[in-house]
Amino acid sequence: MIRRIGMLTPSSNTALEPATYRLLRHMPDVTAHFARFPVTEIALSPTALGQFDPESIMQAADLLAHAKVDAIAWNGTSASWLGFERDTQLANAIEKRTIRHHAGIHATTAILAINAIFQRLQARRIALVTPYIADVQQRIVGNYTGAGYACVGERHAGLQDNFSFCAIPTSEIEAMILAVATEKPDAIAVVCTNMDAADLAPRIELEIGIPVIDSIAATLWGALDVLAMDKTPLRDCGRLFRF
Repeated sequence: MIRRIGMLTPSSNTALEPATYRLLRHMPDVTAHFARFPVTEIALSPTALGQFDPESIMQAADLLAHAKVDAIAWNGTSASWLGFERDTQLANAIEKRTIRHHAGIHATTAILAINAIFQRLQARRIALVTPYIADVQQRIVGNYTGAGYACVGERHAGLQDNFSFCAIPTSEIEAMILAVATEKPDAIAVVCTNMDAADLAPRIELEIGIPVIDSIAATLWGALDVLAMDKTPLRDCGRLFRF
């Protein structure tokens, strides 16, 4: 039986779709379908924050529901700086609103998935790698600290234009991950779905012995998890897929 996963996608993101397709080559019985809404910059200004107005996201979710998807995932990390409760509310709202289109649509998000993976790893000392500017990074660290995590390492690229995140060289992403690994965290999260570390993560995990959670991979993990699907076909794509 084919299972369909709908992905809510920032309009300027060019990384998450090809990365998701690469992961799903191991699961031919799962298809991914994408709906975009406007996101062009990541900052704490009213204009930038307004991009994540729930109604814009819900309208995109409505369109995915037309495709009778089995799950809808917000493939973005905005709740890491807006507050984790935003994604809990969003997932609940999507499930409630889309039931009129197709009964049984489950919902999740990148951040809900990352946080669930932290919990299953029993990770309390974490490190965060992002492309963002300093004040956004500080907000993210503060939210994780407020949730009871110790953020023992962080690196950020200092970028604001969302499209530019996809152009960060793999070597730079790897260098940031290796830098925070020196602090010996329980897990490292690459927080951004337009900075692709999906292929990089499993290789670095073998090198450093620390789980590396890529946001794009985590979003797919979350969608498979809410559908109670077997993730073992992806076991070589990162430690997260082994539970």
